[in-house]
Amino acid sequence: MTAMTPGSNLPLSVARVAVDVTAPVRLDVSGLLLTANGKVRSDDDFVFYNQPTGPGVTHRAGAAGAGDTITVDTAAVPADIEKIVVTASLDAPGATFSGTEPTATVRGADDGAVIATFTPPRLGNETALVTVEVYRRNGAWKVRAVGQGYANGLAGIATDFGVTVEEPAAPAAPTAPATQTPPPPSGPPAGFQPPPPMPSAPPAAAPAAAAAPAPATGKINLDKGRVSLQKNQTVSLVKGGRPVLSSVRMGLGWEPAFRGKDIDLDASVIAFGVDRKKIDACFFGKLAILNGAIQHSGDNLTGEGGGDDESITVHLGGLPSEVTGLVFTVNSFSGQKFTDVAKAYCRLLDAQSGEELVRFDLTHAEPRTGVMMAKMIKQFSGEWEMTAMGEYVDSRTVRGMAKPAGKAL
Repeated sequence: MTAMTPGSNLPLSVARVAVDVTAPVRLDVSGLLLTANGKVRSDDDFVFYNQPTGPGVTHRAGAAGAGDTITVDTAAVPADIEKIVVTASLDAPGATFSGTEPTATVRGADDGAVIATFTPPRLGNETALVTVEVYRRNGAWKVRAVGQGYANGLAGIATDFGVTVEEPAAPAAPTAPATQTPPPPSGPPAGFQPPPPMPSAPPAAAPAAAAAPAPATGKINLDKGRVSLQKNQTVSLVKGGRPVLSSVRMGLGWEPAFRGKDIDLDASVIAFGVDRKKIDACFFGKLAILNGAIQHSGDNLTGEGGGDDESITVHLGGLPSEVTGLVFTVNSFSGQKFTDVAKAYCRLLDAQSGEELVRFDLTHAEPRTGVMMAKMIKQFSGEWEMTAMGEYVDSRTVRGMAKPAGKAL
């Protein structure tokens, strides 16, 4: 069994796979069948408790205290469907995932053997969530941990994936007792609030007229140029359909919060294997690791001056195959707290052209001596993904960052 992290993926060795989604509270779990454009073909591709069967995908409601299950029979999935996303939304009106940790358990549907588990980290005001996706790649099926949240409920997910809901012809009746017959099969799960209809707009134009809401956390690529990340957001290092496998440079910078006060911080990167165990670390005391695949620019003792204070170059194509995760950290060896630091950031650049690809600015500080700025995770398909972190730790050296960094992958 594998404990997955956001963006990680695994090949599936079974044709029928089940995804159970559980939480301490009641969840509505759904499955959406998506084509290459990331949309459903029709509302028939929306599988949930009141429409429990779709082409190759079924929904089963859990018994009391158990989670719902989406089962995917990959052999029966239509050829034009590229992925099935498994979503979860909170049943209680107004509730958020803050303090609630849903877990998706992926298992063989026939033998029940657990393949992987995934618990999305650091959820907040999200009310709906894409947990995992079962997807087709080069004729094989895989599962990917997603953890993309939406602050506007199941309606946000539905809008993103092209689900439409017809408005009732007459006003809704007064609130019905709890024993009322469930809505007809064409209706959405409980808690769904469809966006208002566009009056006088032709039906064909309605989906295009509704702008897709921005997810609370999300993943994008580099096709539109430089990406500015917020905490917990992920960018896939893919441009023009091809993964970025050249050399990249992670620049880290900071300024003293109080004029005239030097800040001596140390930037580092820790390399991990698939088991989340540390392979090596690159920092001011060890300027090159992994046969030069990762190189450090050297120590900056004051934090003064423009541009990056320290940088770390990573030759992605030269990394050993066992390296699947990188966590970039900053520490205060002298014991100064990050409340004494201003304008801390990290940015990923093309090491050859100097083009800035991704940037993350810290927007808050804590009185601690270490921070995990960002992580990069290698996918099974070969591309890398970068996630903004901004997680503070009590550690003055990179040695003390290895354990929390491994847990964060």
